[in-house]
Amino acid sequence: MAAEPPPSLSYRTTGSTCLHPLSELLGIPLDQVNFVTCQLFALFAAFWFRSYLSPGKTSPDVRHAFATIFGIYFVIFCFGWYSVHLFVLVLMCYGIMVTASASNVHRYSFFVAMGYLTICHISRIYIFHYGILTTDFSGPLMIVTQKITTLAFQVHDGLGRKAEDLSTEQHRLAVKAKPSFLEYVSYLLNFMSVIAGPCNNFKEYIAFIEGRHIHMKLLEVNWKEKGFHSLPEPSPTTFPVTCLVDDWFVHKANFLTRLCYLYVVMQASKPKYYFAWTLADAVNNAAGFGFSGVDKNGNFCWDLLSNLNIWKIETATSFKMYLENWNIQTATWLKRVCYERVPWYPTVLTFILSALWHGVYPGYYFTFLTGILVTLAARTVRNNYRHYFLSSKALKVFYDIVTWAVTQLAVSYTVAPFVMLAVEPTISLYKQNDVSAFPAAVPGCNSLCVHWRRKASEAGTSFLPGHQPLSPSRPSPRCCQRTFLDGPSGPSSS
Repeated sequence: MAAEPPPSLSYRTTGSTCLHPLSELLGIPLDQVNFVTCQLFALFAAFWFRSYLSPGKTSPDVRHAFATIFGIYFVIFCFGWYSVHLFVLVLMCYGIMVTASASNVHRYSFFVAMGYLTICHISRIYIFHYGILTTDFSGPLMIVTQKITTLAFQVHDGLGRKAEDLSTEQHRLAVKAKPSFLEYVSYLLNFMSVIAGPCNNFKEYIAFIEGRHIHMKLLEVNWKEKGFHSLPEPSPTTFPVTCLVDDWFVHKANFLTRLCYLYVVMQASKPKYYFAWTLADAVNNAAGFGFSGVDKNGNFCWDLLSNLNIWKIETATSFKMYLENWNIQTATWLKRVCYERVPWYPTVLTFILSALWHGVYPGYYFTFLTGILVTLAARTVRNNYRHYFLSSKALKVFYDIVTWAVTQLAVSYTVAPFVMLAVEPTISLYKQNDVSAFPAAVPGCNSLCVHWRRKASEAGTSFLPGHQPLSPSRPSPRCCQRTFLDGPSGPSSS
């Protein structure tokens, strides 16, 4: 199992110690106290930023400078000298942005940013010995890497590609001129997203700083024609994972107990993400940056930078629905820089990039490799069976209940190595025969569905009783018409 980090490292891996008395009083690690303090301070700063440094009262340069200075201070306060990694990466990639041609800027930026991030991930293994602090310095580094690569690809789209070669979204977000140094560092290091994200688009950020963001979003829906006459106002471990691989738990606990505990452990690991991402969303909304337009019912939406939808996550009835509502901005980044651009195996390569971006802990790769199999299996089963349960409301309810339970357990099983990090506990979990058959059944499930469909089609009968046979006017599901590794409509369509 993974070794615990030496206690002496606690002060080396955090920033300011001025809140240490509060940390001891609350019994909460100092790095977590620093993180929450900065995010709460950022929330109040965002209100002040919107009220007293609004675009109508001050220039864009002043807004850029304020957002950058506060962001840099927060990073230093939380991470101390480790924040140097962040500043070095930003400066290196700005050098690439200025000197590289538009046809190559995205390549150089991507490999330098991902390479530097990977080196830092590797160093953490040797420094922390698999220990992960809640707010270790790689968190902001991962966010900055997303922004650097997003901007580089958008500059490439705007200056290095023909308009007719771009998709609608790429054309909308393309950057037609390279940013100034102040714009670049403000986009990457602003206080609203430097600590916990999420990633956003450069063009929308500049529009926000210059005061054009809300008006731009409203123009997209012809807001005055729909009766709107004013701008909108804006509207967060008790169960140790190590028990999963304890000898007593593995050999004495029954299958149902292990399964339930696995689910509970994974549920217990979610609140910290819910809190951090919801608070980050509130900071951006308080500053006025979260406005995304008007929905079909005429309501103002403030979800431009939302990173999750808790209700849809907890009620997801498919792997696809779960992933579409978890870490939304990272999924969008993966789609824009990888899935839409690679010529082959987009699903597999997107999962690999996601794993590499998260780090080099072996558990991450077990999770994402398992995720590929689960994604393909879930898509196959859905395409082959779902339509049989749509004939009545009762069958549909039954289908939803079963798929909800299977989805939650599948996610718990898939994510467990991500939490355990190391090889030994992951292999120990997989050796539990009751559970390890799950990923092994994935290719068989796919093959069996295709085999049954072909037999039914050849015989002109249905392979399930009580249903209509296949016919030329009723095409077979997509899984019979495409290869096993063909991708879906997006990286989160799992």
